[in-house]
Amino acid sequence: MADLFSTEPRQPLAEALRPKTLDEVIGQTHLLGEGKPLRLAFQAGKPHSMILWGPPGVGKTTLARLTAHAFDASFIALSAVFAGVKDIRAAMDQAQQNLDQYRKHTILFVDEIHRFNKAQQDALLPFVESGLVTFIGATTENPSFEVNSALLSRAQVYVLKSLSDEEMRQLLAKAQQVSLPDLQFEEVAVDTLVGFADGDARRFLNLLEQADTAAKSAGVEKIDASFVENAMTLNARRFDKGGDNFYDQISALHKSVRGSNPDAALYWFCRMIDGGADPRYLSRRIVRMAWEDIGLADPRALTMANDAAATYERLGSPEGELALGQAVIYLAVAAKSNAGYNAFNAAMAFVKRDKSREVPVHLRNAPTKLMKELGHGHDYRYAHDEPNAYAAGETYFPDDMREPGWYQPVPRGLESKIADKLAFLRSLDADAGKK
Repeated sequence: MADLFSTEPRQPLAEALRPKTLDEVIGQTHLLGEGKPLRLAFQAGKPHSMILWGPPGVGKTTLARLTAHAFDASFIALSAVFAGVKDIRAAMDQAQQNLDQYRKHTILFVDEIHRFNKAQQDALLPFVESGLVTFIGATTENPSFEVNSALLSRAQVYVLKSLSDEEMRQLLAKAQQVSLPDLQFEEVAVDTLVGFADGDARRFLNLLEQADTAAKSAGVEKIDASFVENAMTLNARRFDKGGDNFYDQISALHKSVRGSNPDAALYWFCRMIDGGADPRYLSRRIVRMAWEDIGLADPRALTMANDAAATYERLGSPEGELALGQAVIYLAVAAKSNAGYNAFNAAMAFVKRDKSREVPVHLRNAPTKLMKELGHGHDYRYAHDEPNAYAAGETYFPDDMREPGWYQPVPRGLESKIADKLAFLRSLDADAGKK
């Protein structure tokens, strides 16, 4: 029986199960399997600077520690959340002492390296270049954007992946074997925990500890799905509102809408809502999708997107999310056109690089007698007084500019009718002798 008055803190399960060798690592087989990059790097016998990029709980710290162990090096760990340039200098002094007194090289591990500013990252460079330390950085953010190019060029980037469901089950078996021999689950309960762990090994092990404590407290011998959902605290799944995961999911939502797959679009929308994304942000993106990928092919989509955003503002969560979800479905099944989007971008690009052309005299405003005497508005043809309400042969561009043809309607939805109308008007222009 554990000593109730012991001052020794209980070691977390995640720490108790931390691998001691590469062969004990669960997951990352694309890096650690036979003939794979990190396995070969360990076998080469010479450490190199690296950046480990991946989501939380996939083994970044573990791999850094294993590197130090494999190469019999001293290990210094810094957290970029708390450390500054002063801490970096102290770490370098310790690394020099390790070399001078103990003849041992130092592995410098910086967790959440993306949180270091430029000056802090630059402070590492001389020591990495001199070989005093082998630098290992861990980050959940894309190092291309968050790590200085000078430091990035001196480190090999390895991308770590979330653990699969099968790898999570391997972790459960190991936990039951080593630390939690009495912890038993029904299959559906395991599925529930694996789902909420979301590929994060540390989170999964914390859930197992929580389950073990709750089961013992309730006198439950075998945990079922109902017990997991009712007796345990299951927080929202992993979701980084400002990082790559956030923008990857927005990209998946947008592309699913563009690809006319309502189920996939709804899946990504619900994933983001479940993960804590701001519905107001999603509503803005939904309106953008309507204009960019549907446009005039189905103007009702624009109204639907705006109405859904307004409904959310009125109802809030969770009721207003239904309106946004249905807007996503409508956008996914609507006729698609990027003709307006392309035309706008082409026109903006042209105007940015073009000279300032004069407005043709017949299109100029003539509010005063002088302007009329100068010919402003002279010979302007009022379209409503013309056959078909169209001034056939008239031009509306500057005199020295050819018609560019930016807007090309697609043969889908309302735009197919727009295309027919424009073709008819062009035929009237041709009959009027317009080139």
